[in-house]
Formats: sequence, structure tokens, C-alpha cells
Amino acid sequence: MSEQTEVIIVGGGMAGAGAAFEISRARNVVLLERESHCGYHTTGRSAASFTENYGNGVIRRIVLASRAFLTEPPTGFCDYPLLSKRGMITVARADQLDLLREDLAAAQALVPSIAAMTPDEAIARVPVLRRDYLAGAYIEPHSMDIDVNGLHQGFLRGARARGARIVTKAGVRGIGRQGGQWRVETEGGTFLAPMIVNAAGAWGDEIAMMAGVRPVGLQPKRRTAFNIPAPAGLDIADWPLVNDVGAEFYFKPDAGQLFVSPADATPSEPMDAFAEDIDVAIGAERLERATTIEVQRVSRSWAGLRTFVADASPVVGPDDEFPDFVWLVGQGGYGIKTSPALSRVCASLIAGGGLPGDVARQGVSLGDLTPHRLRGAAGEAQQVAS
Repeated sequence: MSEQTEVIIVGGGMAGAGAAFEISRARNVVLLERESHCGYHTTGRSAASFTENYGNGVIRRIVLASRAFLTEPPTGFCDYPLLSKRGMITVARADQLDLLREDLAAAQALVPSIAAMTPDEAIARVPVLRRDYLAGAYIEPHSMDIDVNGLHQGFLRGARARGARIVTKAGVRGIGRQGGQWRVETEGGTFLAPMIVNAAGAWGDEIAMMAGVRPVGLQPKRRTAFNIPAPAGLDIADWPLVNDVGAEFYFKPDAGQLFVSPADATPSEPMDAFAEDIDVAIGAERLERATTIEVQRVSRSWAGLRTFVADASPVVGPDDEFPDFVWLVGQGGYGIKTSPALSRVCASLIAGGGLPGDVARQGVSLGDLTPHRLRGAAGEAQQVAS
């Protein structure tokens, strides 16, 4: 026996959950998740930061289009605010000052509230920063923390309320065609639908190849994080996130401890990622070089996969050769903060429309997102070069 629906979504992380929430407004949806609960992989391992000043230009514009939803989610979507005050300071050594100036100018073009600050001002906010390390800084005052679980569960709860069915322990075993529809065989049953949304994250190309669809060149990259105890005698609750302008480390308060990452991006196969001791050690060394903190104990460490295509922009929209196979992958570690806008983009394209007006007004075009840009000689050459 097989279950009939209108849209099958593969993947129950933030991308798939957001797509289910938006698509189920108008269509019957079945969401398939291979694990025992949705959000087990990258979604559950996020730094939980909302910043409009991280990622390439396309990412930043999509984040701008997502802020309104995150600031004022629909009535009943969640029990608590999704965003909470944090702020982000970007710091630089003396040898990074030229990069800092370039980065600040580019940041202010999209987010005018970002402002330069002196080393003394940065140290006043985060007193563990070393005076002999810090040569320059700027602050994004409206960067926020995101309640990742609240957002994810709000998408899932809202999708269910609209009739979507969420099936866990439903790893995909095969995808074929039956009667002009997609037939998806899983550990949790067989499902038929005229349309598939591929929101499988690091496994997105594997799902495509099961369906006989050309991959788009997804490259998962491992990102490591760990917690350490807060420095003795200091109240860290109101510290901003501190980010190195050269993408060498970042740290922020996290439930009474410090969350630290070496900002690594190590190519990986799709897998249940875990932290390597060497990456934790690198992160500790970089933190100690920039601050007065001495890392004596790591409370917990973990890793997640951030998945990119060659141009580091998301892949959203119907496949060129199989328009009933819709891509929603390649968010590159920015999938939490871009999910409101990208979910609406996906739903609009499935309905035969264009980009939602607010997304288009930010300067995003279909050519920035659809898989067409990765096809043909130029796209294939770009994938090989990456």
C-alpha cells in the first residue's frame, strides 16, 4: 500500500519544516524525516545567531527579508519571542585592519546601523579581550539570538495544524516514477505525489541521484563548536557575540557558559558529524590568543555540517530537467535565519508564482537562487573549480 499526497518533502530540518509550513497553506503535504525526530542534524547544532552581516550578498538580502517574520511571527506560532537582544562585535588584529575597513564599508551598505568602535569601547563590552591583540572593531547593535527550537517547532506545529503529516524514521530507500508521479519508498512506508521538495541538507545530492536528477554539486563542510565554563567572577549574560573579521573564531554566552567555535569549514561527506579534538584545540588556542581566558575544561563539544554549492548561495526552485523535483538546499550554515524567506520562496515557486514581493525588493532575483545557474557549461565548470 502507498499513501497519496500532493507534495512530498524530504528532510525535517529547518528547511523542510519551513517548507511544510508554507506549502501546506494550499496543498496536502507529507514530510519525511530519516531520524527519530526532526532537526537532529545541522538544525539542532546551530550557533543560534541572527545577524544581517554574515554570508554573501544574496544571503544577507534574504536575511533582511526574514527579519519581519522572526520579529513578529504569526499569532500562535510560538509561546515566546523568537529573537532576543545580543549584538555582535567584529574584531581585528593590527594585520587585519585593512580587511576590517573593507568589511565595515560593505556591511554598512546593507545595514546602516553597523558602526565602528574603538578597542577601548569593545573591551568595555567584553572585558576579556586583550589590549595587545585588539586593534580595531565594529558593532552590529541589532544582531540577535534566535530561539532555534521555537522556530523549528513553530513551523512543524503550524504545518500539522494545516493538515501536513510528519513521518519520522522514514529514511528514503528509493525514488522512482509511477503513473506520472514520484514514488518514494522509505523505512516508514511508500508515498506517491506529483511533486517532491528536496530539503535533505548534506544528503541533497544523494536524494537527487536516487530520483535520476543531476546533482548540483553540494559540498558539506564541518563546523565545530564547544562550551567552556564562564570566566570566574564575570557576568557574561549581556556580552555580545564576538566574531573575528578573518573568520578564525567566534564566541558568545550560552546558557551560563561560553559557546566557542574555530569557524572551521572542513570538507566532509554527508554524515552524522562529530567534533575532532584538533579542531577543539585550535578553537581554544585562538580564543586564548584573543582574550585573557585560559581554557582548562571543555564542557561539551559537537559539530554540524554546513552545505554549500560553488557560489555559496542557496539552491531553491524547480530542477531544469524535472520541474516537479524542487530543490531547497545549499543554505551554507545560514539556514536558520534565512528560513522564513526561503520557505516562502519555495512555496511561491511551487504555486507557479515568482519571488515574494518583499524578497524581490531586497534585490534578490530568481537567477540568484534557482538551480539553472549551476547548469550548462559555465555552471559545471564552476562546480569543478570548487
